[in-house]
Amino acid sequence: MNRLEEYLSSHETSEMHPSDIAKILKELEDSDLNEAIKLIPKDLVGDVALALPDRYFDFVVESLSVDELSYAVTELESDDQLEFMQELEEVNENVASQVFEILDEEDKQEITKLQTYGEEEAGAYMQLEVFTAKKNEIVQDVIERFAKLRRANELENIQNLFITDNNAKLQYTIGLDDILIFDFSKTLEQNIELSEDSFEPKSGVDSDNIKTIVHDFKQYDLSVMPIVNSYGILVGRITSDDIYDIINEQATEQMYNLAGVDDEAEEDYEILKAGKKRATWLSLNLFTAIGASFVIGSFAATIESIIALAILMPIVASLGGNVGIQSLTVVVRQLALGEVSKREAKRVVKKEVAISIINGSLFAIIMGIIAGVWFNMPLLGVVIALSMIINFFVAGFFGAVIPLFFRKMNIDPAIGSSVVLTTLTDVVGFFSFLGLATYILL
Repeated sequence: MNRLEEYLSSHETSEMHPSDIAKILKELEDSDLNEAIKLIPKDLVGDVALALPDRYFDFVVESLSVDELSYAVTELESDDQLEFMQELEEVNENVASQVFEILDEEDKQEITKLQTYGEEEAGAYMQLEVFTAKKNEIVQDVIERFAKLRRANELENIQNLFITDNNAKLQYTIGLDDILIFDFSKTLEQNIELSEDSFEPKSGVDSDNIKTIVHDFKQYDLSVMPIVNSYGILVGRITSDDIYDIINEQATEQMYNLAGVDDEAEEDYEILKAGKKRATWLSLNLFTAIGASFVIGSFAATIESIIALAILMPIVASLGGNVGIQSLTVVVRQLALGEVSKREAKRVVKKEVAISIINGSLFAIIMGIIAGVWFNMPLLGVVIALSMIINFFVAGFFGAVIPLFFRKMNIDPAIGSSVVLTTLTDVVGFFSFLGLATYILL
């Protein structure tokens, strides 16, 4: 608490950053949070709440009155207003309804408009605050109008001027740094015609999938993208900070899915809910493990005859599983980054198979020598070496093919891939090792 008080007293409100305050709050005990949140300047508390993990939102709602929560919403940009209200509804629908009712009509309309978009649509992530001008306006007049709006705090984080026609259709996008070298006495259109630069906008459509927008941001190194509707009318903008958040969310979701964990359940901090979601995947793992056990059981006589097989079996399955996870992780990540097109799918599979065979051959020789010397059975070394090559090949092949197949079926490649792959490497590893042992050693 002392650290928060020290930070607040040593900084002007304009110098404070929500992420700094959020970092301090996360170090406090839960019993101190309500008091701490009340100390935060009311025009920053909304941004601070959104910078904190979801579980802290309960403390925000408990600490602030309806009027204070409403004021916090008004201080946010439109996209953040929507996120704040969604979080508030999840915590307390009654309070959320009261807060919404006392918002001014403009904020209500903006939140309602953004709520019409689906979770995967670009429109759900855009800010409605944009700075626009007509191409026949004098540059000096535009700059003076921008300065007036900025001083009144009606505009924030503006990097671009959007030029629209009389029907609000987007025509040009001009960076503020470009405007500074324009002739202030001429119109925007005259400056554009005299300039050697292109001001054609790289825009997105509000109904586009947000993944398409993220891809365009990365491909064209954008800091902001104007968003238009199906008629080309400018309706908002998406900024790079929103894209960073989306990229982080997608990366987190992929990591959780690869481990068979639900990202939303984990973020809720509810033990039963998270445990139930994990149990679903563990149940599937149980059945696949039973399948692998059946394979082992079918070679019970072989194992009884040569006890060394039981000692070496885990090595074959474990290494094969690791090889498969390596290939799976690489391919899933490349798919997420848009680095693998349909045409390149074969190249990716060939690469992963080649790497697996090379590593398989290397480790087969090493393990073959170790097993032969360890148990004084040269043929046992041959068995485990051949088995490892087979399992490494299968692991590399299916580690690449499974996520590519899932993508073709419009399924998130990260979901369930690891479970399917582990089953394959276990079954193939045990079957090849024990099968070869039965054929060669008995």
